[in-house]
Amino acid sequence: MDLGPLRKSYRGDVEAFEEQHLASRDPIQQFGVWFQEAAGCPDIGEPNAMCLATCTRDGKPSARMVLLKGFGQDGFRFFTNHESRKGKELDSNPFASLVFYWEPLHRQVRIEGSVRRLPEEESERYFHSRPRSSQIGAVVSQQSTVIPDRQYLRQKNTELEERYRDTTVPKPPYWGGYIVQPEVMEFWQGQTNRLHDRIVFRRLRDGAAPPGDMTHQGEGEWVFERLAP
Repeated sequence: MDLGPLRKSYRGDVEAFEEQHLASRDPIQQFGVWFQEAAGCPDIGEPNAMCLATCTRDGKPSARMVLLKGFGQDGFRFFTNHESRKGKELDSNPFASLVFYWEPLHRQVRIEGSVRRLPEEESERYFHSRPRSSQIGAVVSQQSTVIPDRQYLRQKNTELEERYRDTTVPKPPYWGGYIVQPEVMEFWQGQTNRLHDRIVFRRLRDGAAPPGDMTHQGEGEWVFERLAP
């Protein structure tokens, strides 16, 4: 099937994303500015929806949509079942990539970095902040395992609702949070003429490629460059 005709032009020109017009030379702060604009856009239902890509130890990738549950200078947080496919892959290969795509704003953010589990206390605190139905759902689902049918889930859900009717739902030991600690962050701003803006930040760690002639100094360990679209 030829999808060429589906390609559409953006609605109007977008102001060029020039280096000197960055909201911040700190990519976490720059992400915060874009995220707030996405959150304020009525045409974006879930601005915190992101594609999480993981990989097995031998290099086989997988990707799925999850929800961002917090971010800061230490990284980007999400919660899931540790025994799911993504959880097992993160245990064996603790690196991941995140992608946010906010189509009405013609913007994309890519993040790459190492991943670690959040402390159990933080996972416990977040678990009990969720709606009760979501807590029970996390207990019901042994995520990524094979089940006989949907009725199996309904029955188990009903049983647990009755069991925890008058008591606190315990957080399952197999459920918790992760934090992606970014090493690379790329900001993409679509342009009508397809000469899209791509500004990539990377941390200068020991052993990292030294800055080039077209590399700009960001905040702290960060440097940034413009990439061809």
